[in-house]
Amino acid sequence: YYVSAKPHIGYGYTTVAADALGRFRRLMNDDVFFLTGTDEHGQKVEKASRDAGLSPQEFTDRLSGEFRSLWETLGIGYDDFIRTTEERHREAVRSVWVELERAGLIRREKYEGWYCTPCETFWPERELEGQPVDARVCPQCRRPLEEIHEDNFFFAISRHRGWLISHIRRNPDFILPESRRNETLAFLEQNELNDLCISRPKARLQWGIESPLSSDHVTYVWFDALINYISALGYPDRTSERFRKYWPASVHLIGKDILRPHTVYWPIMLHALGLEPPRCVFAHGWWMVDETKMSKSLGNVVNPVDVVKEYGVDAFRYFLLREVPFGQDGTYSDEAITLRYNVDLANDLGNLLHRTLSMLDKYFGGVIKARSAENADNPLRSAVKDLPTRMEAAMNRLQFSEALHELWQAVSAANKFIDASAPWALHREGQTDKLAEVMVSVCEVLRIAAQAVWPFMPASAGKIYRQLGLDSENIPDGSFTGCAWNYFVEDTQTRKDAPVFPRRDKITKGL
Repeated sequence: YYVSAKPHIGYGYTTVAADALGRFRRLMNDDVFFLTGTDEHGQKVEKASRDAGLSPQEFTDRLSGEFRSLWETLGIGYDDFIRTTEERHREAVRSVWVELERAGLIRREKYEGWYCTPCETFWPERELEGQPVDARVCPQCRRPLEEIHEDNFFFAISRHRGWLISHIRRNPDFILPESRRNETLAFLEQNELNDLCISRPKARLQWGIESPLSSDHVTYVWFDALINYISALGYPDRTSERFRKYWPASVHLIGKDILRPHTVYWPIMLHALGLEPPRCVFAHGWWMVDETKMSKSLGNVVNPVDVVKEYGVDAFRYFLLREVPFGQDGTYSDEAITLRYNVDLANDLGNLLHRTLSMLDKYFGGVIKARSAENADNPLRSAVKDLPTRMEAAMNRLQFSEALHELWQAVSAANKFIDASAPWALHREGQTDKLAEVMVSVCEVLRIAAQAVWPFMPASAGKIYRQLGLDSENIPDGSFTGCAWNYFVEDTQTRKDAPVFPRRDKITKGL
């Protein structure tokens, strides 16, 4: 993430999605490496640090720390956090410069054109057609462009345009969702691909990684930043265990506003280095407020820390991944998150757990009679036995909302099962064995639901496990893939506590 300002809900969205994906793959017994970090160079950071009265290093230290703090607040379990100011990254960037220059893919010449400092983007003349020369604005952020005349280095990405078009066509899942794939293909097929300017003169910008080809230039921030994905794996050492094990990446998760650098510049850079591109680049949508994109410049951003204080971290994570299909734009409001919290979390899952444990306390002293779960015709067992398969199918397409819908089908089935079985009537009639079977069956579904919800709401999953009398540290224990039944040992003592999701009776305004 670019550290020109404090993180907001949009940044949290991408990282929560990545964390949920990583946790789900671990739940499915896969080996996972989850990388995040901060992009810390460029003209925008240099200006922001100056405005804050700090050196660029002091400024980026502070902002990078705020991202780490937010990830801790949101329960993010990353494996590595890379900063582009680290030596391991600078070494990789310098190595890429040298490798591409040796391959004859870098040249030096004058650049005359338009530059957007807020987006750190060069804009070719053809993409500014129709705009008056004296009032040109960035096609992306609509802020004024600067006309610049610089002596710079260029990377010959135009030579690889045909390869990239072919790669995208041969690999339909390389860019997702399909609308973003079509957008990239249209850009490549309708335009000549300009070679990429990869430097800025030190006379204009000091804060960057010095080019190994010229002490008068620093590296263009987008050329620098993309390399983090391989520098974190040990590049330029292609033989390192981490690099050989985890490259090419399975998925890059990005916002749709940085689609072009990740689906044009980056795969061509890798191809030129003789490396495979990532298997998939998924560009999700934006979060809106009153149908307007959240923007630091507009001042309409929602601070995720404020939402977490009000609703809890897991409710925030759940809302982000459940409210809209991943890839589409979503609208944030206090009303929407309160409704989702009350209906899904408090009424459905939370109430299922609380009333189940209440009945166990009342009828069996809080003890699960495990021996009574062996009925092969149990309707709840049928409702969950293919849950991992259905959720995995959705998660393979990064459709978090659909995966959660599949889980909530099982939660709904358990609630209906209780109503149909009427444990209170079984108790009144003295049908103890049947009552025990009903109760343990619901507990089995609750345990499976806790495992299934762990990628999305890890803290709440742990609370459910503990109240069921299980070890909350043992949720990804390898049993989810087969959706194991008869999991509980005989006479497991439950530990009913306060509701995991107490109902909210009011909507909090002004977050």
